[in-house]
Formats: sequence, C-alpha cells, structure tokens
Amino acid sequence: MKKLLTVLLVLLISFCVFAGGKKEAKSDVDLSSLKIAAPSGAPAIGLAVAAAENPELYTFIAAETVTAEFANGTSDFIVAPINAGAKLYKMGKSTYKLAAVISWGNLFFASQKENFTLSDIDGADITMFGENTINSSIALYALKKNGITPASVSYLASAANTQQLLLSDPSAIVLTAEPALTAASVKNSNVTGYSVNEAMESTGFTQAGLFVKASLAENSPETVDAYLEVAKASCDKCTTDLETVANAAVELEILPSLKVALSAIPNCSINYVAALQAKDSLESTANIDLKQFGGSVPADDFYYGTK
Repeated sequence: MKKLLTVLLVLLISFCVFAGGKKEAKSDVDLSSLKIAAPSGAPAIGLAVAAAENPELYTFIAAETVTAEFANGTSDFIVAPINAGAKLYKMGKSTYKLAAVISWGNLFFASQKENFTLSDIDGADITMFGENTINSSIALYALKKNGITPASVSYLASAANTQQLLLSDPSAIVLTAEPALTAASVKNSNVTGYSVNEAMESTGFTQAGLFVKASLAENSPETVDAYLEVAKASCDKCTTDLETVANAAVELEILPSLKVALSAIPNCSINYVAALQAKDSLESTANIDLKQFGGSVPADDFYYGTK
C-alpha cells in the first residue's frame, strides 16, 4: 500500500510539472514578429491595451482600406467588420478566418429633442449613415421589430457626417455611433441617444471581429493561440479596467480625449467571444441581410478552430 501511494505521488508530481511546463511554454511563445492591423476608432478599442504595450506590432488603418488589407495578406491578424471578412472569404478574395467576435454593436439613434425616445422616430424623417451596409440593415431591422416606420430615410456618408447634422439641427433625428455620439454630447448636452442594441432587445449583433491569416493558423497554431490570449485579456479590460483602456486609446489616438473615452467605451459593446462560440449569433446577424455576407451564412471553414 505504501509503495502504491509513493507511485501515485510521483505520478501526480510529474503531471503537475508537465502541466506547469506546458503553460509556461505557451506564455513564452514569441509574438514579436506579428503584424496586427485595425481600423482606427471603435473597432480598435478592444486591442488598445495590448497595442499600447507593444505598439510596434500594430498598424491603425483607414476603414476604407480594410478590403485591401485582406487582399494583400501582409498582416497576421486583422480587425474588421465581420460581414466584410465573410464576404471576401466567400468570394475567394481573402484567406483570413474569423478567430473571435470582439464588438457587438455601437449604433445609436440620436437627437437633441427633449426626452427623446425610440417612438419619436415613428412617422419622422431620419438621417442615417451606411447606406446599403450591415449597419443600415441592423438599424432598420431594429425599428421594424418595434413597429416603427419613419416617414423618410435619407443617408449621409459616415457617422461623422450624421454627428455634424445632429449638432447643427435641433430637430434632426440621426443614426450615429460611438464614439461620435459621446463627442457630440460633450459639445451639446441636449444630445441624447437610444441604443440600437436596446431596440433589438438583445446584447448586440456581431459587428467587428479579429481575423487570423489561414497560413499562420495552419503552420503555427501555438502562436495564434498565444496571441488570442493577449487579445482576449485586452478586450476584457474594457469591462474590468476602463481607465486603463481609456488611457491607452487616447495615447494611441484611437479616441480623441479621456473624457470621451471614459463615456464612449462602455457603449461600444466590446466583448471577446471565440468564433465557434459566436457562430449562432453571427448567423442570426447574417440572416438580417444575407447579401451583406455574400448571399449566405459563412461556411464552417470560415471559423478558426474548425477542422
């Protein structure tokens, strides 16, 4: 019996040493040669802390260059709208797989109207941004779900443009997004917003994701998994350590000021969810407007972690 207990103890110690060594090896994976690209602004907030710690790994790009970033294949990881990544993958114009959903909707209807609520949109003229995009489709879906029909819908080029209208016209009702909404409310305290997520009666839609180059995933999965741990820890700080994230976002010029950052970040719905765990939510989002995803929900091989 004593001999058996000794053997079991040796095996237990060996297992602990092996497990501990394995964990240490994973944390020691060299990430210094990685290249990560993200559009500056709300999509990059989740990675702000990680980028502030290793700025040489990160490039912040204009939103309109995301398609080119997928095509040229120089980045190991790309933060991008999920529907854009899915559509390009389906068309054979991208080899990047979705590793995680990191943001779940930062859209808001907004106005200077006193006691503005969603019902004020019914029968009113509204101005939105993102014509023929998933953002527009989501916003209109949210209104329809609440039985609200605007008298008319017109479009401007961007959330920055609808923010300008919001500030210049006290009677305007617009679709905008964080951090533009917070920046507007800082300039004019009459500005209030109503969350599209709240109108959908959900925790959000799959908006922006972290994509990984397929060749890196195939040839160096330990590198991918090690970086995904870094990315998740960075995203998690948006809810556990807001001040650190806000300071990092301002330092990197992702957001314009600490005041805006502290108010806007909680409204950007940053939450890291691994791609396979988010699959059902992604398909629900896609089914709101399939043409934004290339005509169908993404195939299983679009998700990192599938065989």
